[in-house]
Amino acid sequence: MAINIRKLPKEKYVMPGNAACPGCPETMGFRYLGMALGDKAVVVIPAGCSSVIQGMWPRQGWGLPVLNIVFAAGASAASGLARALRRRGVDAQVVVWAGDGGTADIGLQALSAAAERGEDIIYICVDNEAYMNTGIQRSGLTPYGAWTTTTHRGKKEFKKPMPQIVAAHRVPYVATASVGYPWDFIAKLRKAASIRGFKYIHLHAPCPVGWRFDPSLTARIAQLAVETGMWILYEYENGRLRLNPPSNRLLDPSKRKPVEEYLKLQGRFRHLTEEDIKKIYEEIEANWREIRAMLKLQELEEQDKL
Repeated sequence: MAINIRKLPKEKYVMPGNAACPGCPETMGFRYLGMALGDKAVVVIPAGCSSVIQGMWPRQGWGLPVLNIVFAAGASAASGLARALRRRGVDAQVVVWAGDGGTADIGLQALSAAAERGEDIIYICVDNEAYMNTGIQRSGLTPYGAWTTTTHRGKKEFKKPMPQIVAAHRVPYVATASVGYPWDFIAKLRKAASIRGFKYIHLHAPCPVGWRFDPSLTARIAQLAVETGMWILYEYENGRLRLNPPSNRLLDPSKRKPVEEYLKLQGRFRHLTEEDIKKIYEEIEANWREIRAMLKLQELEEQDKL
């Protein structure tokens, strides 16, 4: 879906003077959310950084209607809100804007239930890979080797595959995105809004505070995650997988940048050994093998139809 920059809304969806940290990816992503959906968006925000960024009532750091809800209830609150607005004839798009804790850990039960019911909402996981708001504790989406305040020697488990978990519910649309590729994210939001049923977008959101990097590097680190193959941009639409640029050019490992370029900019990976980096490379390649296998299976299915 092509994006015409001249037709993007000019309204401010992130207010100046909000409580975000310098270089915050959540303000970047929220701005793109507003650009994509405009005033039709109604946002449900479970506990997390975005709850704090908006500030204290009666002032508001977000330029869209927001319902703040407890950690575990993002998808269930959005389900009820979407049904209520639809019953009243209100033309709105309900969006859950949740962190990795509110998605992959504490909020997983409500997310799974909403997906199983086919609720007509867009669920966005703003993945900064730890519980940043409460002190940088590890989450199910913290990657292998990363330092957090509860993994001083680096996390020993690998990242939970949330997009695949949601896709297994056979929902109509699942996608990955990155704050480093705003046009891709905006296009996926608009596509999701055009589809009835449960839609899920997993947004990679590097955090300067928790990842220990200079706040000016947020977008560049997000781009490096994709360029090194650590983060793959793709869509599942009605069960069909499609790679998005630039990931569609990275099936060949020789086309990817060395993962060290991504790791060396982040203090959370400063302690890694050569053996740790080897395991990260192995995980990257395992993820790409899975992508290749799915694309090959789709190719064989298409041949069978001929």
